[in-house]
Amino acid sequence: MTSIFDDIRSAFSRGNNSLHQLIFINVVVFAVLIILRTVMTLSGSGGTFAYLMTFLSVPSNLSIPSELPSFPYRFWTILTYFFTHLEFFHILFNMLNLYWFGMLIREYLGDKRLVSLYVLGGLAGGLIYLISYNTIPYLQLRAEGSFMMGASGSVIAIMVAAATLLPNYTFNLILIGPIRIKYIALVMVLLSISGATGGNAGGNIAHLGGALLGFFYVRQLQKGTDWGRPVQAVLGFFSGLFQRRSPLKVAYKNPNRPFTSSSASPVSAAANTAANPSQLEIDQILDKISVSGYESLTKEEKQKLFKASQK
Repeated sequence: MTSIFDDIRSAFSRGNNSLHQLIFINVVVFAVLIILRTVMTLSGSGGTFAYLMTFLSVPSNLSIPSELPSFPYRFWTILTYFFTHLEFFHILFNMLNLYWFGMLIREYLGDKRLVSLYVLGGLAGGLIYLISYNTIPYLQLRAEGSFMMGASGSVIAIMVAAATLLPNYTFNLILIGPIRIKYIALVMVLLSISGATGGNAGGNIAHLGGALLGFFYVRQLQKGTDWGRPVQAVLGFFSGLFQRRSPLKVAYKNPNRPFTSSSASPVSAAANTAANPSQLEIDQILDKISVSGYESLTKEEKQKLFKASQK
C-alpha cells in the first residue's frame, strides 16, 4: 500500500507528466466508484449509489423539475463528468485513445496545451449535450432521466486536434496496417454523427462538441491564439495555493562595490532569444509539419519545437 501512495506522489510531483496524470486520475476515480458500487449494492444501498452518481454526471435537464436533479443544482458536473466512468470497456478505450493521441499533442504542443485540450473538449462536449437535449425535439422526448459521464468528449477533442495538426502521421493498427490519423479521426466523427439518434445519443453528441473544439483549437493556435490560456491561468492559480513559498531573502549591497546592472548582457539576451522561439516561428514550423511531416524539419527547427513544448 505504501508503494502505491509513493507512485501517486511521484506521478504528481514530476513536471511534464500531464498525460500520465490525466490517465491516473480517471483510473483512480473509476476504481473508487467500482468498489463503492459493489459494496453499496451488496449492502442493499444501490439506490443511494445511483443518487450519488447524480453529483458526478451531467443531467440533461436545464429546467428544475421536482422529481429530477437538474443542471442548475449540479453545475459542477460539467467538470466532474469527464473524469467519471463506470464501465470497464468505456474507460479502457478512452484511456487508450487518450494515451496514443495525447502523446502526439504532448510531443508537439506540450503538456499545458494537452491539459487545455482535455478540459476544453470536455466542457464543449458537456455544453453541446445540454443545449441539444433542451432544444432538439427528438432528444427532448428522451431527456427525462438522462445523464452523461465519461471522457469521450475530451478524448475526441485531443484526437481531432492531433489529426488537424499532423494529418499525415501514421499509426499501425492491428489487422489493418498503417493508416493516417486524419482517417481515424474522420471515422470517429462519422460514427458519432450516425449514433446521435441511437441509444447513446448524448455521448455521441458530446463527441461532436469535443471534435469541433479540437479542430478549431489547433486552427486558432496556428493563427497565434491559444484558447487554453484561461484554463492554464485557473490551474496555475490553484496550484500556486498549494506550493510552498520560498522564504524572503534580504540582499546586502556593499557600498564600496561598484554598481552593476541587473539586466542581461547583449550576448546572453541574444542566446535567450534563440533558445525561446517566437510564436510566429512555432506556427511556421507547425505548418511545415502539416505539409511535409515531422521528418522534413531541420535540426534547429526540431530544437525550437522541443523548446516551445517545455513552456
